[in-house]
Amino acid sequence: MCGNERIAGVRLTPKGLYRWYASCCKTPVGNSMTPSIPFVGIAAQAFDTGGQTCESVFGKPTGAILGRFAVGEPPKGSNDLQIGLLLRALGKVMGWRFGGRVWPHPFFDRATGTPSRPVSILSPEERNALKPLCGPRPALARPSGA
Repeated sequence: MCGNERIAGVRLTPKGLYRWYASCCKTPVGNSMTPSIPFVGIAAQAFDTGGQTCESVFGKPTGAILGRFAVGEPPKGSNDLQIGLLLRALGKVMGWRFGGRVWPHPFFDRATGTPSRPVSILSPEERNALKPLCGPRPALARPSGA
């Protein structure tokens, strides 16, 4: 059984995104940037929706970005510049920041601003070893001879 004490983080580079996961089963929890931005990106597909669609449980997506990195067919419009989505996110972050709603943050200590969970940073060698397993066409998923 996973609990709060089993949350850990990994960063691909020393200044990269924090990628939080359950250390007991390696299940992704979410991604965050810094303690000053109280936003955690979570993949809706990671949740058991009881057979319902993600949209019926979480609501209609407000936008899609970074479609060029999609595995399979990217969401419509995700390769375009999403000005509305960008402005909405910026407005929320600024509102939280200036409205004093940055804390509590689930992954950072308020007094020090440092992660409250263990975080490892991958070495260049570790990142290079993972590259063939990532992206839209991971090497392991390719048929032999392709």
